[in-house]
This record gives sequence, structure tokens and C-alpha cells, in this order.
Amino acid sequence: MADLPVSVGMGRYIFHVDANSAYLSWSAAYRVRVLGEKEDLRLIPSIVGGNQEKRHGIVLAKSIPAKKYGIRTGEAVVTAKKKCLGLVVIEPDYRLYVEASGAFMAKLGQYTDQVIQYSIDEAWAVFDGYEKLYGQGQMVQFAHELKDEIREELGFTVNIGISTNFLLAKMAGEFSKPDKVHTLFPEEIERKMWHLPVSDLFFVGKATAAKLHRLGIMTIGELALADEEMIRAHLKLPGQIIQGYARGEDIQPWMFAGETGKGYGNSLTAPVDVVTKEYAEHLLLSLCETVGMRLRADGVKISVVSVHITTCEFQRSSRQMQLLTPTDVMEEIYGAARLVLGELWHTDDTPIRQIGVHTSKVERGAGRQYNLFDMQKFDRLRALDQTVDRIREKYGEDVVFRAAFLKSNVSHMGGGLDSNSSAFHYSASKIAL
Repeated sequence: MADLPVSVGMGRYIFHVDANSAYLSWSAAYRVRVLGEKEDLRLIPSIVGGNQEKRHGIVLAKSIPAKKYGIRTGEAVVTAKKKCLGLVVIEPDYRLYVEASGAFMAKLGQYTDQVIQYSIDEAWAVFDGYEKLYGQGQMVQFAHELKDEIREELGFTVNIGISTNFLLAKMAGEFSKPDKVHTLFPEEIERKMWHLPVSDLFFVGKATAAKLHRLGIMTIGELALADEEMIRAHLKLPGQIIQGYARGEDIQPWMFAGETGKGYGNSLTAPVDVVTKEYAEHLLLSLCETVGMRLRADGVKISVVSVHITTCEFQRSSRQMQLLTPTDVMEEIYGAARLVLGELWHTDDTPIRQIGVHTSKVERGAGRQYNLFDMQKFDRLRALDQTVDRIREKYGEDVVFRAAFLKSNVSHMGGGLDSNSSAFHYSASKIAL
């Protein structure tokens, strides 16, 4: 898969493919297709939510019936339950989500080698050279076929946005859901995008939308046509960037990855503003789990961990940490990422919209430099990883998984994650370790 966006010219097509309500859809598909449950969570008022006992878990994903009750992603679970007394709440299963995401990206990779994953549940697929074979109409038909193939083979629905640049493809994918295909070519911008609320524009968060509203700008079209000097005076560089988005200009390349060069990384744009340490660490855990899995699958280790963030005001910053010795252990990667984030961002800073983890100084066959404090711990982790690998190879990927992806006290957005807790223990779903 590509790590950075490729150059896209006229005639090339870009699909933005986004899983509909990914966490809930993946949990529902697994329960119906694998566990044989009769009730489909997607057809009833249901949510994927955090720890209810601590009373500060939030809604991670919701079904369409739940949306009809006014339930929103990011609101407190206790608030959502008041809106719908019969609401079904399930805990997140991140191990399952990582596997579902992998299958999703692999499916896109069957049709193009230019798949740019943007988060766990969305990616751009670039089709270069197809302009010589297909017209717009045939590419739209192909998108419908791809959408249906994902639904039939993987068990969940996606939205596909089609355009000639990344920004417009993503905006198209956000039109009516679920299970839809939409186009947003440059000639369609005024008709399809300009009437939308300015808050629907990519990377316009609540704070930015409020500033625009105070300027009398309510729609994307009004932003596109607004006086450039006024926008720059009130919103500075962020205003200049989002005004370009309103006019159909493409996303800046740095939005796709926090680092260049050889390494392993992953990033995501949060569904809501990140304003708490707990939420930020929750996102880091998910990213580090994915990165760690890729390292182990490729048989390599890394010795540098970096975290990059982009705030709601388009302020970008990053910091890295050199490890004492190369590793592919997720606990060590996540521990370093937490320390770096603690130096990089504080809760009284501007809220985060995008966060990423990147690892570098990749080595194959690297040894371990032990110290007196981690020798026994690392040996136990290595033995555990080797045992888990053998079990998965013999019995399947889903037979054993991290307890962090089941235990609500460590896997929700509203609670902390303690590296000394059971968050990093393994649990077996079918056999005992």
C-alpha cells in the first residue's frame, strides 16, 4: 500500500471508500456471520460504547435506528441511554476491528496497488490509467460492483466517493449513507457541495465552524465566495486552507502521513475533537496495535517512535523518542508513544483533530540489548508472543487476542490505560494458554 498520495492528473479516478459505522458494523457482522446470532445490531437501536460504570464512556459508533433517536457519535453513553430506553450497548472489540480493517484494505488492494489508508475504516483507492479504458459512467458502475462485493464477501457496507482528487472524493463519500456511491467531480462542486453546512467541510471542527458563523458564513459556498483577505484576517492559515477546500482544492500531502522515509506508521482523524488525555491515549493504543502487528508480520524491529498531531487550527507538531533497543513489542511502542504525546500536547492546548504514530530505524534480525530492569519482563513478552503466534498459526487469527480489546475499563475513550494493568495481557476465546 502507498504511504503517501500519488500525483493525480485529469482522467485518473480516485475512490474514497469508508466503512459505514465501522465498529458497530464489524461487530454486528461477526455476531451474525460467525457466532450465528439472529438479531443484527444494525437493524435495532444499538451503539458501541465505553465503560458505563465510570459514567464517562462515549458512543463510538451507532446504528441507523439509534440515530433516529438523536444519538450522536462522541456523546456520553449515559446520555444516549436516556434518549432510547431500549438501547443495546456493546463493548468495543479492537482485535476484531484490526482484522476487519485488514480484510477491507486487502479487498481494495485486489484492484489497485495505490491504496492509501487514512484510518482504520477508510482509504483512498487510486485508479491510474483507467481513463484510457473507461469513462466516468463505467467507473461509477465499477464502484457499485465493488461496494456490493465488499458487502457480500466481508459482511458490511461502505460508501464510495468518486472524483479526480482526494478532497472531493472524500467529500462525496460523506454524502447520504449507508451503502451508497456518489460522485463529486470539479464541475459538480457548486451544485452538490456548496449548499452544505460549512461544518460538513473536511477538517472544519466545531471551533472553526463557530468562527465562520460569527462572520456570517453558514454554507460551504459562502466560504468559497468569501473575501480572501477577511478570511485570512480572522482565521489566518487555517482559513486560507479550508477556503481552498471549499473551492475544490486538494488535500495537502502532509495530511496523509506524519513522516516520510522508510518506516511503519498509521494515523487517523478523530470523529470528535480530542480534548482529554484519556481519549488521546485510546487512539494511540489503537494505532500502536496496528503498527505492532505490521512489524511482527514483516519480521522487523524499530528503535524510534514518533507521534505527530494536527490541531483544529491546523497547527502541526511532532516529536520522537529513541528506544534503548530495537523492538516489535506493542507494549514498548505504546509506552514510548504515551511519553512522547505527554511532551507534545496537554489538555489545555488546542484540541487535536488528527493523530498518528510512526516508527523508524527499521532493522531485520536486530538483537536485544538487555538491562537489569527489563530482562525478565521482555523475555516473558517474547515467550508469550511466540506462543500466541504458534496458536494463531494452528487455530486461526481470532482464537487469541489482547484483553485490552474486551475489558471496558481499558478500552473506552473515557478511561485511562495503565501499562502495568491487564491491558496488555492476552485472553483466549477458544482455548486456554
